[in-house]
Amino acid sequence: MKLSGLLQRTRPELPGVAGTARVDRRTDALVRRVKAGEVAVLDQVDLDRTTADALVAAGVVGVVNASPSISGRFPNLGPEILIDAGIALVDDVGAQALHKIKDGSRIRLHEGVVYAGEFELARGFAQDVESVADALVEAKAGLTHQLEAFAANTTEFMRQERALLLDGVGIPAVDVELAGRQVVVVAAGFDHADELARLKAFIREYRPVLVGVGAGADALRAAGHAPALIVGDPSEISNEALTCGADIVVPAFNDGHAPGLHRVQDLGASAVTFPSMANPEDLALLLVAHHGAAMIVTVGLSATMAEFLDRGRSGSNASTFLTRLQLGGAVVDSRVIAGLYRNRVSTGAILLLIFAVLVAAGTALFVSTAGDAVLVWLTQAWHSLAATTKGWFG
Repeated sequence: MKLSGLLQRTRPELPGVAGTARVDRRTDALVRRVKAGEVAVLDQVDLDRTTADALVAAGVVGVVNASPSISGRFPNLGPEILIDAGIALVDDVGAQALHKIKDGSRIRLHEGVVYAGEFELARGFAQDVESVADALVEAKAGLTHQLEAFAANTTEFMRQERALLLDGVGIPAVDVELAGRQVVVVAAGFDHADELARLKAFIREYRPVLVGVGAGADALRAAGHAPALIVGDPSEISNEALTCGADIVVPAFNDGHAPGLHRVQDLGASAVTFPSMANPEDLALLLVAHHGAAMIVTVGLSATMAEFLDRGRSGSNASTFLTRLQLGGAVVDSRVIAGLYRNRVSTGAILLLIFAVLVAAGTALFVSTAGDAVLVWLTQAWHSLAATTKGWFG
């Protein structure tokens, strides 16, 4: 027994990255429950930036994807983010892996193979810096096809939703006063926490209406703010946010069915539905614009072409494109506001102003007859303060 125990203790560690497996076909649900040190097992073609950022923030040590993380349709950003963060990525292991890998089991990733101990569960391709870079170069050729598909979906979306986009048909009424107000719309997108932090001074001074989209409602609460309006699927939002007193708008299908509405009702809160094919971010923008918002500042919403295409949902992209086209200059990215607000009054200008005031005051005292009297008063005040302080510590 002693010899066996000694051999067990001196056995070399198996190579690769190991952790508890968290398995779920629903990527949104998976990123909410995966924890630091675990391995996320998912099935997502073209891993997007939002999912990758959420996995990095969760602290996973590895990702196993049943599908190709870069299919070649367009240069998506997710795989590069995972690799840059030092997270092992085993790609294209096949759909059967989600049945073979048990949720909560201990697995190990090594050279593109998923093991349970020394037993092989699935085999795929281990992505690294070079392979991801090569795949992204090849994927750029797929942009033409993506843009053609996007144009077709935009036409179809406009045909079905023109009454909403042009006339506001179907936009629900809310109790929040939006007319003439500045509004900040927060979604849980890339770098949303840092963007929101940079808006702290702006929010403190202007008191805009705060709108949380999905998990953006919890992001507002985490930053110390209270959302006045929440738009999104209640399954993505915490109970605390849903019961914080904000008006709640739940996206619904065109037939009126609103997934997750029962959760709000079970919590004793009230909500209105918003039937549309558009995604929740665009519904929030359309809603506040229709109710007369003077300026809409976006946090965590797609802003660049790369982020726009990275969403990987052509219909959703058509919604975003047409919504931004309809709202025009009323929508401003938070990074622009933060930059302008930070530079409006610089610290150097404030210090220069204080110095100028002190110089002016000193000059006035020096040339006036009251200068000696003021100097005597300041001397007496200083001695009095010193005597009082000495008495406290004596």
